[in-house]
Amino acid sequence: MKPLQEKLSCYDAPQKAKAAGVYPYFREIDSPQDTEVTMNGKKVLMFGSNSYTGLTDHPKVIEAAVEATRKYGTGMAGSPFLNGTLDIHKRLEERLADYIGKEDVMLYSTGFGANLGVVSTVTGRQDYVILDEQDHASIIEGRRLSFSNYLKYKHNDMESLEAQLKSCEPDKIKFIVTDTVFSMEGDVANMPEIVRLAKKYNATVMADEAHGIGVFGEGGRGVCNHYGVTDDVDIIMGTFSKSLASLGGFIATDKEITNYLRHHSRSYIFTASITPAATAAVNAALDIMIAEPERQKHLWEITNYALENFRAMGCEIGNTSTPIIPLFIRDDYKTFHVTRDLLDEGVFVNPVVSPAVAPHDTLIRYSLMATHTKDQVTRSLEAIQKVFRRYGLIK
Repeated sequence: MKPLQEKLSCYDAPQKAKAAGVYPYFREIDSPQDTEVTMNGKKVLMFGSNSYTGLTDHPKVIEAAVEATRKYGTGMAGSPFLNGTLDIHKRLEERLADYIGKEDVMLYSTGFGANLGVVSTVTGRQDYVILDEQDHASIIEGRRLSFSNYLKYKHNDMESLEAQLKSCEPDKIKFIVTDTVFSMEGDVANMPEIVRLAKKYNATVMADEAHGIGVFGEGGRGVCNHYGVTDDVDIIMGTFSKSLASLGGFIATDKEITNYLRHHSRSYIFTASITPAATAAVNAALDIMIAEPERQKHLWEITNYALENFRAMGCEIGNTSTPIIPLFIRDDYKTFHVTRDLLDEGVFVNPVVSPAVAPHDTLIRYSLMATHTKDQVTRSLEAIQKVFRRYGLIK
């Protein structure tokens, strides 16, 4: 065995979980990503999806993707920098710029690539990248590729953020990057205070709205819109793989920044463009999201219903106030067992264990869609109560 294979063969955590019958990943689904999915011929309630608007199997979205495929083909065979720019790409950029309320938009092939491509590119060696300690992995990877100085502040702690800003050389670029809704624990960034501190210390702000769009703000425009700080946040990132029922990502900002990124951002220049089908699906999903505000309203109704019931049940759910609800287990293998038992009860949820979170913060991630019914939520709550009692997680 070669040294690399020998080293990697020591990693046997998946094999141990499989041997114990609790391996919770790569579970096969053979139906659309709806509120109920089919697994091995069995109907299962889906509470592990990021499709907050519930549009991934909407007939209008599917038809738009099919029609775009008929007209443009299945793929772009090149990056937007060279041969991979279609008229529908440019029209979607224009529409998203108007929707978010920014001067310009760039489309990336994934949301991960958008964060990676911006954070790794816009600052220099003498500048500062300042991150919340619970920022998404794509932001962290972008920071690792940056040559800038790296500072980290305690999660959603504005005193910690200000202390880091004070430590920076005043004449250097200070680039604050934060999620708006934190993807594992569901809490919301204090965007008004981040903006206030950015103004005080002449810093630039980038907000990752991956889990905010479709959930917060007028017409689902996100947390920045919700707090009225869109004009004060310099760069807004969004993804298409959640509320917008597709695949890809974007950044919305001013034309000076996009001009630079279009010619320097490697995850943009050296990655093939999003497919015609993905582009058209986003456009159709955006139509529905704006035309049907009752979806967002219902999402919040069932979110509040679930939150109230989890608290009444005695579950530990942290500081969430969103459709992302963490159910803390605080033990890796118990988390795996609970995930397996819930699936046996007909409820699909996601385990979140180290290193995605600290070992003492392992949790079940329960997430809601606008298409969930109150009855489906109630059934999931009953199953969770049953399983949590089995493991002594609630009284």
